[in-house]
Amino acid sequence: MAVAMVSGCLRVCYGFKPCVRCCSYRGFQFFAPAQAKTRLSTFLALNVPKAASPTAVEDGSSSYTDTVPTPKVIIDQDSDPDATIVEITFGDRLGTLLDTMNSLKNLGLNVVKANVYLDSSGKHNKFAITKVSTGRKVDDPELLEAIRLTIINNMIEYHPESSSQLAMGATFGVEPPSQQVDVDIATHIYIYDDGPDRSLLVVEAADRPGLLVDLVKIITDINITVQSGEFDTEGLLAKAKFHVSYRGKPLIKALQQVLANSLRYFLRRPTTEDASF
Repeated sequence: MAVAMVSGCLRVCYGFKPCVRCCSYRGFQFFAPAQAKTRLSTFLALNVPKAASPTAVEDGSSSYTDTVPTPKVIIDQDSDPDATIVEITFGDRLGTLLDTMNSLKNLGLNVVKANVYLDSSGKHNKFAITKVSTGRKVDDPELLEAIRLTIINNMIEYHPESSSQLAMGATFGVEPPSQQVDVDIATHIYIYDDGPDRSLLVVEAADRPGLLVDLVKIITDINITVQSGEFDTEGLLAKAKFHVSYRGKPLIKALQQVLANSLRYFLRRPTTEDASF
């Protein structure tokens, strides 16, 4: 997948190999090979407004402290049966996020409700999002990744200091992260039984553009069903939780090992033949 900034737009290109079969599962949607090849090779342009100045924020104010907080973006497919829940946290620095909501609307999405709450970690902005075309939650991994990149890009535009705290800062930020994550140390994979008909897959890894789509593809390439999940961006790291099953049952130990080995091999490779940044 390639990501580039062109004339104020974020362009995202997915170019990995198509899945070997067509699958459709609750929470996520996958495409037949011919459809995937066409869709994944198409650029998705996201119009993202630029900040008026390097220190601008969306509500026109500026509130900086010596310590830059860790930016967090959570995409939750579990807590609401009818909408995708997005939560954004960056200490107490986030403005009203009106431009972020407008950017999401440019993706063919409705922000059906929004609320803000405060706790010890800062101000949390939560949105309930549905697709305009269906009125239902987002079920396409590519669109979920586009949502994530749109939010992160807007955060970097309006809060340039977040660039050094995000893995995406190396791709389209004004200041890349000062430290590099050791992928071997950062990669953790856990699989637990989660009821009579599914397992819970937990993945922690160094973040990068396209990671959500890549994870879903690896899982489904070995015929495992992704039912729903949550994808968290926390600074330089990504943390994903997927409810998965095989033929309506939890993953047996042998299949758990196959899945863990496949994910670990992919996540620990320094480069991939399908990605270009």
